[in-house]
Amino acid sequence: MTKLQVAIDLLTTEAALELAGKVAPYVDIIELGTPLIKAEGLSVVTAMKKAFPNKLIFADMKTADTGALEAEIAFKAGADLVTVMGTVDDATIKGAVEAAKKYGKKVVVDTIGVKDRVKRAQEVIFFGVAFVELHAGLDEQALPGYSVQTLINEGKQAKVPFSIAGGVTIDTIKEVVAAGAEVAVAGGAIYGATDPAAAAKALKEAIISATAVL
Repeated sequence: MTKLQVAIDLLTTEAALELAGKVAPYVDIIELGTPLIKAEGLSVVTAMKKAFPNKLIFADMKTADTGALEAEIAFKAGADLVTVMGTVDDATIKGAVEAAKKYGKKVVVDTIGVKDRVKRAQEVIFFGVAFVELHAGLDEQALPGYSVQTLINEGKQAKVPFSIAGGVTIDTIKEVVAAGAEVAVAGGAIYGATDPAAAAKALKEAIISATAVL
């Protein structure tokens, strides 16, 4: 079944822990966004793993160089998954994967900025990454005509393990599941909601419902 990942793009450890506490019963993966890690350092990863040891903690490092080193730092801090940018040299991704093997953790390739996401996804999956995140960042989402359907279609075309990040909402979650996504990443749809717990619960129930009819 498609896992639900909450992307926490808040800027303090306290706020991140508070949100995670509300939505943890309904999510499988807790993602600590890049701005949060830059603001608080990897101590936020350690704090989150300590508070929620049974959840997968996703450190959105967006590594662009020294893949092995940055991945190892994050894994030591408590991360279960880390991101490496798909635009980087293959050696950076392979280095991160080697570190992941050492710690029994996993690497995800983030496709922000990749011109041909389908082609790159098909290339990097052979390096031993867990899955490829078909990702449209907030800046791309703000552009006229953007639709998460583009990512959904790319996932179907790529035929590799993938996640969708960039406009996953209660209105699009069923299509994400139907496309075969390993993970559905919801950010603003959860942390921007009046009741984040209710929003996460509704998304999880929609995933279960969509899976039942496949």
